[in-house]
Amino acid sequence: MLTQSNARYTQEQIQSVQIAHRNATCLPDKLALGTVRFLRWGMDFVTGYRANSDNPSTVRPMTESKWITRFIFLESVAGVPGMVAGMLRHLKSIRKMKRDYGWIETLLEEAYNERMHLLTFLQLAKPGWQMRTMVLGAQFVFFSAFFLAYISSQRICHRFVGYLEEEAVITYTKAIKDLDNGYLPLWKDLEAPAMAIKYWQMPEGKRCMRSLLLYVRADEAKHRDVNHTLGSLDQDRDRNPFSAKFAEQVGKVNDVLDSSVPNQLYIQNSQREKVKG
Repeated sequence: MLTQSNARYTQEQIQSVQIAHRNATCLPDKLALGTVRFLRWGMDFVTGYRANSDNPSTVRPMTESKWITRFIFLESVAGVPGMVAGMLRHLKSIRKMKRDYGWIETLLEEAYNERMHLLTFLQLAKPGWQMRTMVLGAQFVFFSAFFLAYISSQRICHRFVGYLEEEAVITYTKAIKDLDNGYLPLWKDLEAPAMAIKYWQMPEGKRCMRSLLLYVRADEAKHRDVNHTLGSLDQDRDRNPFSAKFAEQVGKVNDVLDSSVPNQLYIQNSQREKVKG
């Protein structure tokens, strides 16, 4: 059975992923969004992120090496929320001796999927001790903070992850745009690692670096939709609509375009349609 973490997307699906934003209409949502934007600023600073597409003569342009550094740092942090949330809900289910309604499975799949992103990018670059030290510190701080936050408010945490994944979709869209514009020549003919080809079941003729970025972006869009949906549900009573157990009730749980997210959860913002640095 294909699960969220190894779903085989069609070419149409991975090409049609769109940048989407859920407006923060209440204080908890604004808190989650504000935290994500602060972390985005910190990540931009640490990884040397700069825009390329609108200004090719940027003083510090994003090279292939800088993009990989950003991806590795991003994915090393992104693998934390699903594992923490899944673990806490698992322990809660045991402690209260009651069902979890399918949440644990999806959350652990998300963590596994993000780890596969990291392992894939590690096939393309080997971080030095400075990067490893930063990842270690970031993981310790983020794990501790998210652990305490999830105990305090699961809904805010899922909203936070939803906004975090919105930024991830923007990041990968930006990288794809730079590749298409010719700013990343080393990736033009680079083949995706064998691990990625097997994991995403990439078809013949669609195994290049650009295709890899499209698959990863599709995963991030899925995580975005899942977490925004979970953040809108009753954390103790509602079933997880993305669980394979309830697939017949909600349709194609593996389809990034049929993610069963209510339309009102997303408000397309024309200003976000243009990818910004």
